[in-house]
Amino acid sequence: MNVLVIGSGGREHAIVWALHRSPTVRQVFCAPGNAGIAGLAECSDLNVRDGRALLQFIEAKAVGLTVIGPEGPLVEGLADDLRAAGHPVFGPGRAAAQLEGSKTFAKEFMSRHGIPTAGFRSFHTPAEALGFVQSEKWPESYRVVKADGLAAGKGVLVCRSREEVQAAVERLMIERAFGPAGDRIVIEEAMVGEELSVMVLTDGETFLPLPTTQDHKRVFDKDEGPNTGGMGAYGPVPQVSKGLWARIEKEILVRFSDGLRREGLDYRGVIYIGIMLTPEGPKVLEFNVRFGDPETQVLLPLVSSDWAKLFLATAEGRLKDVSLRLKKGSAVTVVMASGGYPGPYEKGKFITGLDLASKEPNVLVFHSGTERSSSEPFKTAGGRVLAVTGFGETLPAARDRVYSAVKKIQFDGVHYRTDIAARGINAVPL
Repeated sequence: MNVLVIGSGGREHAIVWALHRSPTVRQVFCAPGNAGIAGLAECSDLNVRDGRALLQFIEAKAVGLTVIGPEGPLVEGLADDLRAAGHPVFGPGRAAAQLEGSKTFAKEFMSRHGIPTAGFRSFHTPAEALGFVQSEKWPESYRVVKADGLAAGKGVLVCRSREEVQAAVERLMIERAFGPAGDRIVIEEAMVGEELSVMVLTDGETFLPLPTTQDHKRVFDKDEGPNTGGMGAYGPVPQVSKGLWARIEKEILVRFSDGLRREGLDYRGVIYIGIMLTPEGPKVLEFNVRFGDPETQVLLPLVSSDWAKLFLATAEGRLKDVSLRLKKGSAVTVVMASGGYPGPYEKGKFITGLDLASKEPNVLVFHSGTERSSSEPFKTAGGRVLAVTGFGETLPAARDRVYSAVKKIQFDGVHYRTDIAARGINAVPL
């Protein structure tokens, strides 16, 4: 079977890596891919928004499965278009993708189906939103302002006062910091606790939970600085006790699956549920309709099952026919970013030490933002440049391994957090 992967980041590099290892896969194609992916797959500058060209490519290359990595094409309905032409696709349809494409849709879905989440209000105009914030009825706890649409993981502003909430509304709706993503916004309660990422494979009927992970969104150690697309992750998360997992299944996963069925949403892919572990119990922060990045770089190598079979069974609606086998041990991923990220940063910095890091035992290096021409060394080409993953029998062993590898890689201005997974090492199950 030939497989096409849509996307160009570290998440897609991990997906390509997993497919490349499958004995059932003859060749992997990636559009557009990146410099690291090019070592495992045939990359193409194919315009995936050109439906006719995409279908011609799929037919010419005898592609038997398409895996859509990023959220943008899913929200635009790419999975629907390919399925209508008779091609198996891993990724939900346009209607279901609104669970990520619209914060308002997601919050209202949760309300309809009794899924625990923060209190919220949604707004269509700046006057309406500012009027709510300035009124006496504004709850003191409503301090999180979210762009309704897609904002590359950066459209969530956590505020400390009414004045900061007002400024956040103005930034999103008037200054349009994230463009049309801020045409509508959600203002919601700030929740306190630890965050947890739960990803589940589903074809709408069968649900296969993957190992739990914990992302690190803030750019600096000790969760300081602005939000990013993710600076590192680890899994499985030792804080998740059997009792806590039972609550997550009962109060979130079961209600979510019931909601899909009741609303007739075509969901064949992975659902990423961001959860806050509050004193009152687990509550949903957000839904993502694709694998997380960098959580994918933790998750995929922790699964010993054939990922090509898992992807295809999900796409064809027969997930009940396959099993999910997990490896023992833990994984930690550290993102190496360009200096200045998530703000302005320079590109074109030569990267050294990749070969040394890749030769480390139980280490994988996934490319997120790199480029390469002819025989030159790799150069930086994005904010998040590399995602380095280490494995070990224990979480401390995995953490030691990944940081040993990270220290071997250098480029001008390199920045990474030094405390990824530290929270989990001395954690007490909740």
